[in-house]
Amino acid sequence: MEQFVEMADSPDWAVRAEAGRRLAAEPRIERYSGVLHRLLLDARDTGVTSETAAALLARRDLAGLRAVLAARAVASDESTAEQLAAELDCDHRWVTGADGGELLGRLRELATDADPEVRSEALLRLSRLR
Repeated sequence: MEQFVEMADSPDWAVRAEAGRRLAAEPRIERYSGVLHRLLLDARDTGVTSETAAALLARRDLAGLRAVLAARAVASDESTAEQLAAELDCDHRWVTGADGGELLGRLRELATDADPEVRSEALLRLSRLR
């Protein structure tokens, strides 16, 4: 895994995106949360943001969703913020059929998160889904 942490600093956007996908697939992403957060907020290429966010959301778990919400809450670059929002809004695994209920449940959990920015972003997403 250390090779993917190193790849996250590559000047090549495709290498950074691969690092994001690989790290997001790790069972315990908490140990890589800082690197993943940096990749989600990649200022050089929204492709890195998109690939990393999609891989985290594909986990379909609280940790992946929390990581994307945390990045979206603090994204200062407009392109990055829009890309994160697009990944959250357009992931059909979360928003269709029974999976929509899964997303609502996860967002409700995160609406009480200890991190105020994650809480705020979860509440904003919930208000849009109701």
